[in-house]
Amino acid sequence: MDYKWKALAIVSLGSLMGSIDSTVLIIGFPSVARDLNASLVDMVWVLLIYLVMGTALVLSLGRLADMKGRRRLYLAGFVVFTIGSALCGFAANGLDLIGFRALQGVGGAMLVANSFAIVSDAFPAAERGRAFGLISIVWGVGSVAGIFVGGTILTITSWRWIFWINLPIGVVATALGAWILRESVTPNPKDTFDFPAAILFTAGLVTILYGITEGILFGWTSLGTLGPVLAGLPLLVGFYLWERYGSRDPILPLSLFNEPMFSLSLLTSILQGVALFATNFLLMAYFQGIRGVSVLTASSLLVPLFVSLMILAPIGGRLSDRYGPRVLATSGLLVQALAIFLMSTIDTSTPLWVVAGFEGILGVGAGLFFPANTAATMGSVPRERYGVASGTMMTFRNSAVALSYVLALVLLTSRLPSGIAPLLFGGAFTPASLASLGLTASQLDSLFVSGLHAAFLVSAFLVLAAAAVSFSRGRTATGTTLVGIPASPAREGPPPPSSPT
Repeated sequence: MDYKWKALAIVSLGSLMGSIDSTVLIIGFPSVARDLNASLVDMVWVLLIYLVMGTALVLSLGRLADMKGRRRLYLAGFVVFTIGSALCGFAANGLDLIGFRALQGVGGAMLVANSFAIVSDAFPAAERGRAFGLISIVWGVGSVAGIFVGGTILTITSWRWIFWINLPIGVVATALGAWILRESVTPNPKDTFDFPAAILFTAGLVTILYGITEGILFGWTSLGTLGPVLAGLPLLVGFYLWERYGSRDPILPLSLFNEPMFSLSLLTSILQGVALFATNFLLMAYFQGIRGVSVLTASSLLVPLFVSLMILAPIGGRLSDRYGPRVLATSGLLVQALAIFLMSTIDTSTPLWVVAGFEGILGVGAGLFFPANTAATMGSVPRERYGVASGTMMTFRNSAVALSYVLALVLLTSRLPSGIAPLLFGGAFTPASLASLGLTASQLDSLFVSGLHAAFLVSAFLVLAAAAVSFSRGRTATGTTLVGIPASPAREGPPPPSSPT
């Protein structure tokens, strides 16, 4: 078997582990909150701390991988993620779980900072869309498996097993990666790591995300919200100025953004991510909190999204290799906008199979969009910058995921009376608690659906904006490279042969 397929298999194992973990946690959200007696504040941070750590570290880790070796850092990511997963299963309270999820986030950042770089190293540009499409299949398989495995676990045993199922995958992936992966980076002794930039970026981003999270929970006028946001902005400005004028070896070469294909593909990804990543979180609250279905039934209603993604992703990847990213990615975004607009019409009497059908349409759009846009982003930079390009892409994507949860929760909870959101999302919602707030069940249903409509309509608008940016990338050549730039040794070809060390 060619090395490129072996490398893809290892990266796919990382995607499988990540997709299972992300799906089962959303499904298990109420059960975890109930068992640990965790507040809504704790549980929001259980979700967001993983994203915060990944977002803050992935850029620096991508640069470090370009300097010291992608294989080494990728394997370390498996080890750290697996250890973090094991510890999450032993958490005694919400604070414990937040800390162990942070460790998981460090491992996840090591993985995502290198995964796209490893695939881009192994595959020539004319085949990358296909490769990223196959990774999307794995992500879909993991998500579907996570739904049924997670739903089964929560039905018959403790939520702790939703973290422990990562352990065998992590052990196998680490062993296979050590055996198979080649190192494609030759360390340059003259390269230096830009510690001031890493500290400024990490501190600034964590501070701002903390302030935004506090805003969701406690309002947007308190000092606890505005203070961190106002403190974080100068740190990010300082990061930009240092990278532009002071750094000898920047972790984020700003020249990358001079390439229109890279910049526009990145902006497209950000807008799409902010719009859509909280969709399943909102639907799980709708299915369980408003429609009153079991966790296993609610989980199964998400399956059409991932099944259609698995079917369409390889097709979208192959078509992207042939025709370029503009048409495929833009078409995918328009399909997703249609799906989200349809979701904005659901109410308390909409047949559940209809909502599941809307999820299927959303997956069709995702299958067309993700392989094309990812390949366009990675194909627009030279090989020696794959690590930092992958890190940059995942930094902005993780930021978009965090902002997606923020936006969704703000729009949804703005329509709910004070005190309802912690009960609804924290797993402690009962008829008695509803009566204590002076509401009837029908009144709550109406308010929740109103907030859901607002969240989905704003999401549809953002997806349309992403489609406009995607279309503005212009025409791309086909048959040479993904972005219409003739192949050159600096950009194309498989990595040089080397033996695992």
